[in-house]
Amino acid sequence: MHLESPSSRIQKSQKDVFEFLTDLGNFRQLMPENIETFELIDEDQFRFALKGMPEIKLKRKEATPYDKIVLGAASDKLPFTLTADIREITPGESEVVLSFEGEFNAMMAMMVKGPITNFLGTLSDNIGKIG
Repeated sequence: MHLESPSSRIQKSQKDVFEFLTDLGNFRQLMPENIETFELIDEDQFRFALKGMPEIKLKRKEATPYDKIVLGAASDKLPFTLTADIREITPGESEVVLSFEGEFNAMMAMMVKGPITNFLGTLSDNIGKIG
């Protein structure tokens, strides 16, 4: 299953956005309002839980300065990745597109598509507000 957020424009350089997103503790600022827990485990992992959803642990899988950051599920039970593609528009403005890639059976895909789409949209909106 592949889902993509709308692009977000940020009044920051591509390098600044990349550095913000590679500090995984900053993801707390991007989370939806209904977040119940957020814990930075180490510089490469964090876990979070939204109300009514199971806890998710994300681990940095890849970081390509200053273009891309890939986070993935720390567990192999539900394999997925969350990728932030960062593109420079001008030296002081960037664009970020988030994409979700997961391997789910058809039933699971139907159940998670809506919540994941909403989650990506919230992350994308909040990335646009970083200052």
